[in-house]
Amino acid sequence: MIARLSAFVIWALVAVATVFWGMRLLVRADPVPANAVVVGDATQLRGDLSRLLGAEPTAAVALAPLISSRFRLLGVMAAKPAPEGMTPGVALISIDGKPPRAFTAGARIEDQLVLQNVSLRSASIGSEKGGSSFVLEIPALPAPATGTLPRPTVDSVSPQPPPQPQMRPQVAPAPPPAPRPTRPGMGNPNASR
Repeated sequence: MIARLSAFVIWALVAVATVFWGMRLLVRADPVPANAVVVGDATQLRGDLSRLLGAEPTAAVALAPLISSRFRLLGVMAAKPAPEGMTPGVALISIDGKPPRAFTAGARIEDQLVLQNVSLRSASIGSEKGGSSFVLEIPALPAPATGTLPRPTVDSVSPQPPPQPQMRPQVAPAPPPAPRPTRPGMGNPNASR
C-alpha cells in the first residue's frame, strides 16, 4: 500500500513539473505595449520634503491655473440663491476633453475638488475643505452675423401686374343624335303610333 501511495505522489510531482515547465517554455507572454513607460525608483526620491517637515505647499498655488485649464464649463442650470450661501444648480463640465458630465452643487468632481457654487454663467470649483480655487465661466457667444442688404434697383422695385387666372377652355355641347335610318318596306315605326 505504501508503494502505491509513494508511486502516486512521485508521478503526481512529475506531472506537475511537466505542466509547469511546458507552460514556461511553450506559452509566450503578451508583449509590452509600445506606450508603456518604465517607472524608476529615482523619481520617488525627488519628492518635496517640505510638507513632511510642516511647511505650507507653495506649488499648489502655482498649479491652480494648470488645474483650471483641464476643466471646461459647457452649460449651467442655476436657481435662485439659497440662504445657506450655496446656490443649488447643475453644471455641465468637460474634464480633460472627455464628454461632459453633469455635476450638482456640492458634488465631488475629482479627488479633492468639489463643485461649490453655480451661478448664471459660471461655476466655482474648490477643495473640500473650503475656499474657492477657481471659477469656470461659459464661453461668450460669438457676435451675431451682421451685414447690409443690397440696394434695391429700379427693376426690382417696379410693380409687376398680378398674374391673371387662366381661363378653362369651355367644351362645346354635343350635337343631337341623328335620326335612325329606316329600311325600305318597313315604314316609319314612330309614325304609326
